[in-house]
Amino acid sequence: MAEQIVVAGALIAGSALLVAQRERPPELAGLWELPGGKVAPGESDAAALARELHEELGIDVAVGARIGDDIALSATTVLRAYLVTHTGGELRPLDHRALRWVAPHELDALPWVPADRAWLGALGRALRDGAG
Repeated sequence: MAEQIVVAGALIAGSALLVAQRERPPELAGLWELPGGKVAPGESDAAALARELHEELGIDVAVGARIGDDIALSATTVLRAYLVTHTGGELRPLDHRALRWVAPHELDALPWVPADRAWLGALGRALRDGAG
């Protein structure tokens, strides 16, 4: 069976990371995540992430380096994250309850979608290193 890849974007501005609060499904509603979505057949990770962030946040991004390790969501689905840079458009929550900028010291306190928690160390390092 083909592997489904889901991509997520780590948008860093200064020393803050953009996080998005899930609207759905019910079991994840209210939890925070890095925004993103599924890679369509024939689509590159970078193209999918740029498309998803435009659809979900109304912004254009340049996709940069991978961050953290792949996370297995199931036997056939893998989640991976990339650093992204905002290149245009006005940031707004089109597919989320809310958006929030968080500092490194706030990462552990957020109620994260369980899969994204695995990236907290890498995200904290990227924030401290000024990856944005």
